[in-house]
This record gives sequence, C-alpha cells and structure tokens, in this order.
Amino acid sequence: MTDPAAYLAAAAATWPPASARRVGPWTIRAGQGGGKRVSAATAEAPVTADDIALAEDAMRALGQAPLFMVRPGADRLDGLLHPLGYRVVDPVDILACPVHTLASPPPPISAFTIWEPLEIMRALWSEAGIGPARQAIMARAPEPKTAVLGRSRDRAAGAAFVAIHRGIAVTHALVVAPGQRRQGTAVNMMRAAACWAQDHGAGALCVLVTRANAPARALYASLGMKIVGHYHYLEKGTQEAGAVG
Repeated sequence: MTDPAAYLAAAAATWPPASARRVGPWTIRAGQGGGKRVSAATAEAPVTADDIALAEDAMRALGQAPLFMVRPGADRLDGLLHPLGYRVVDPVDILACPVHTLASPPPPISAFTIWEPLEIMRALWSEAGIGPARQAIMARAPEPKTAVLGRSRDRAAGAAFVAIHRGIAVTHALVVAPGQRRQGTAVNMMRAAACWAQDHGAGALCVLVTRANAPARALYASLGMKIVGHYHYLEKGTQEAGAVG
C-alpha cells in the first residue's frame, strides 16, 4: 500500500483548516471551531523545549487552547510535553484498502453521491454534532470531492464526505441516524464512496477512526480495511478520549 505519510497528507489536505502558517518549526492552524484536526499544531522540524512556548503563544493568539498533534517519528515531542502537564487524547488510526476491493455498486436507491450536500444531509450531520464549523471545512476542501447520502426504509439515513488527494480518497464525517442503524447503510455508503473514488482516479480509500470507537473499527475491518498510519493529540489536563476531532 501507499507510504503512511501519504495517508496523513491526504487526511490533512481533504479536511483543511481555515488557515495555516509556519511559526518556527511548527505549522499553526486556525480551526475556527472545526475540531482538533484543523486546530492542532504539528512539528515540521526538530523541536526543543524552548519551542513549546512559541507554539502555545501562537495558538492562544488565535483564541485556541494549545493542542499538539503527534505523528509517527515525532515521539520526542511527547517527552517534551508530558512534563508540562500535557496528556494524550484521542489516539487515531488511519485505515485503508485498495479502492477496487470496495468499488461494487450498492443496492439500488441505497446510496448516492452528490455535491453540494442536500439540506437533509446537513441536518443529519448537525444531529450527529458535525455542525456549521465542520461543514465549512467540507466547503473549502479542494476538488475532487463529493457527499454521500445513505438511504434505508425509504428515508434518508446517513451522510458522509469524501475527497481525493494525490490518488487517495478519504472518507470523513460518516454518520448514520440512530434509528436507522444496523441496516447496512454505512456499508452501502462506503461502497458508493469507493465507486466514486474509482471513477475519479483514486487507488486507495481511507478513513480515520479513534481507537476507542469499537463499532466503527469493526465496520471498517469487515470491509477489509487495515491500519496504515496513526497519530494522537496532546492537551493539557486531559485524559484519553474517543472522538475524532
């Protein structure tokens, strides 16, 4: 499969912050309420203890609490932050598979790809906690991209967002309404996403899921998706949690 760094790059490119700038060895992101992934600082070069305050000040200047993403190869950052009261939160795995293994059309009228999202899709996201700030991320993500509508029992049942970066399609914000679960909706949506990705030249499909999210991990494993990368966040005074930011 593709190098793990390529999956991390695709995840970042398809779920972009409002802005990003280099401050010393750091990339500082303005998330504007869009969650951890678009708000966390990442180290782009070796850092020292003196560099931590530089990142903290830059994030506070944006009105954001200091938050760091630690990617593979940046283990030294853990050692610098833990003595300052930072703790791991939301360890995330990236799971992926070749597009062709999932790209079989779902049953008729069970899943559709469409851009821009329908209002019912926006409502499904909002009900699942993916509100306007996160939906704004989808709007500013570069093409190619699409939304996926899942249907079950003649009703809208789920929504997801998919975008492609350098041949890797990333599925974000996949939700299924509580009353419509266990009907195969998520599987149908993933298959529709894979078909769309294949049609747009992607060779791999990936998702991001926290290690604490056992149901999602079981779903993606059942689809043949395997762990290809990982990262975690560090916040002050927090304990390990379980929702992808």
